[in-house]
Amino acid sequence: MTTRREMMKAILAGSTAFAAASVFASAQSELAIAAESGGDKGVTVTPVFEHALADFPGHKAVVVKVDYAPGTASSAHHHPGSVFGYVLDGEIESANGSDAPVTYKRGQMWYEMPASVHRVSRNASASKPASLLAFLIVPDGQAPTTFERT
Repeated sequence: MTTRREMMKAILAGSTAFAAASVFASAQSELAIAAESGGDKGVTVTPVFEHALADFPGHKAVVVKVDYAPGTASSAHHHPGSVFGYVLDGEIESANGSDAPVTYKRGQMWYEMPASVHRVSRNASASKPASLLAFLIVPDGQAPTTFERT
């Protein structure tokens, strides 16, 4: 026989799990919308991970995988917090602000200052795909990516 206390614990656990799943689904939807709003054909952004930062209240860590078809590029954009990019495959050409473009190869990474315009983010090859992992620090309530108006 189930006690009233056990029943209340089960209800609370279920509610907590449902709330957590809803937050995660909402975050994935937010990332997907942010990725789609760039309208970049041949560039796919896939949410990988999201978690609140206990030692940085009001912020979360967001990780996305960005896949570039050969010869494709992302539109100019910026992020509200710090970003670390890591090349998984191929070569990625990247430039923030007024910096000169740099080509990063598999296993290399870079850092982007908060709110700096990522004006060049492209596959350096016209014949091979490329991908990167982006680790973003995002203030709660802000979109992870904002595309620049042209």
